[in-house]
Amino acid sequence: TKFYKNRDTNYKGFGEKMCLGIPVRIKKIMGEKALAESDGIQKEINLVFVPEAREGDYVLLHAGFAIQVINEEEAMKTLKILREIAEAEK
Repeated sequence: TKFYKNRDTNYKGFGEKMCLGIPVRIKKIMGEKALAESDGIQKEINLVFVPEAREGDYVLLHAGFAIQVINEEEAMKTLKILREIAEAEK
């Protein structure tokens, strides 16, 4: 678990702040950029943090950057949960 620090307090894990990574599948790599897709939405993303990523891989996307390569099973589970949350908020 990473530790995060701000002016007021030190805290571990999710605590008060959390980043959300969205699973996307890489369709085409163009140097350090790639075309990725999730639920029919395509977006150009940056691969600078995951140089090992290949076409067809799933990655977690945060703020336009792929931050981690994940397996298909994990991507599908995460997308399912995100869809359920979105549906519950309607």
